[in-house]
Amino acid sequence: MPLVSSFVVLVQQMGASMTAPTLASLVTVVTGWLYAGRRTITGIIVAAGAVGLKHHSAYHRVFASAAWSLDGVGLALFGLLRPLLAPGGVALSLDDTLARKRGRKVYGAGMHHDPLISSRRMKVTNWGHAWVVLAVRLRVPLCPNRVFSLPVLFRLYLNRKAAARWRVAYRTRTELAAQLLATLCQAHPGVHFHVHADSTYGCQQVLKALPANCDMTARLHLKATLCEPLPPRAMGKNGRPRIHGPRRPSPEQMLQQRGRRLTLHLYGRRDRVRLIEATACWYNVPGRLLKIVVVEPLTGGRRPQAFFCTVATTSAEQVLTGYSGRWSIEEAFLGAKQHLGFEEPQGWSRKAVLRTAPMAMLLYSLVVVWFAREGHALFLPAWRPWNRHKVSPSFADMLATLKQASLQEGFSQAALPSQARENLLSALFITAQAAA
Repeated sequence: MPLVSSFVVLVQQMGASMTAPTLASLVTVVTGWLYAGRRTITGIIVAAGAVGLKHHSAYHRVFASAAWSLDGVGLALFGLLRPLLAPGGVALSLDDTLARKRGRKVYGAGMHHDPLISSRRMKVTNWGHAWVVLAVRLRVPLCPNRVFSLPVLFRLYLNRKAAARWRVAYRTRTELAAQLLATLCQAHPGVHFHVHADSTYGCQQVLKALPANCDMTARLHLKATLCEPLPPRAMGKNGRPRIHGPRRPSPEQMLQQRGRRLTLHLYGRRDRVRLIEATACWYNVPGRLLKIVVVEPLTGGRRPQAFFCTVATTSAEQVLTGYSGRWSIEEAFLGAKQHLGFEEPQGWSRKAVLRTAPMAMLLYSLVVVWFAREGHALFLPAWRPWNRHKVSPSFADMLATLKQASLQEGFSQAALPSQARENLLSALFITAQAAA
């Protein structure tokens, strides 16, 4: 079943750096990917109704050996969504996710922490791929109170055993995150970015490597060592110059200070909290002044938390609101896994692994971009007698709208010869059979 032409144009623009045969195969793969029940290459070919048009190895080669760059495709996608962004700086989300796999010969697979089945007391690991993902935040029409994080750049993290087995240099997650930020910021030096990350990436390694056109908001450990900015060196003073200013109270010690109380509306809930804020330097990065915000929840039974922002003039409310939007990247991971089969591709070679799974997240971003451009005008909320107040679409609604628009465009061309109508019905039957 073909896709609506406006979406095919976006796919072609995203893959503009590919050769014409590879791009044609990619369009077929994307078509089958959105309709297939299980995202294997052969299943995708069947769902796209492309059996017999090419040898199936041609579609495998799109990921396993074709000459194209995943970073190039991601940067092209950023170019597509940039006109949809609000004026000013570009907000980013940074995190990692686990794709469970089977098979010892799968490139890069190893044992990684599995947050879905772990708890605070018990850490569980699972066999699979750990992906570090950089996403761009976007607000979509019809969703005024929601932010979408659209993945654009990816790095596969290999633990030490996997790196030694596959004979590649070991890189930590934070080093890979710094690479992602450098790639995007260097490609757009005139754009100012602001990345939001959890405590894993809110560390000195990423903070020291931040590009000049990028700021950061992240979690801070409650026992982090803080200090004042380094005062100017006195004239004529001998000896080794100081590196750190006078010591400041840690975030945990700041909880003993006077603060202000207010009500926050974040994560869909209403919390009464006590805020303590200050400006200080992190001991590990003494040359950068940070905005420090410590939050003590007064309701809800949650623990105190601390945050930092590299824009020292921002308000505490802006820091917390910006960080709360980081949850949207978790929703992107959920949408890519549940609706686009992020964990389903079965490639095992190096290039196939590095390209196939990220395609699911690129398609997640592309579906949201299409909906923000065209699909929102076609969206009709499904009638649910138990939920009559729903008007904002979820990602599942956006994907359904894309499929409905594709079907409508296909059948609107029914004023064709009878053979064309029969071909359309045959494609529809194949698509329904593959999705069953």
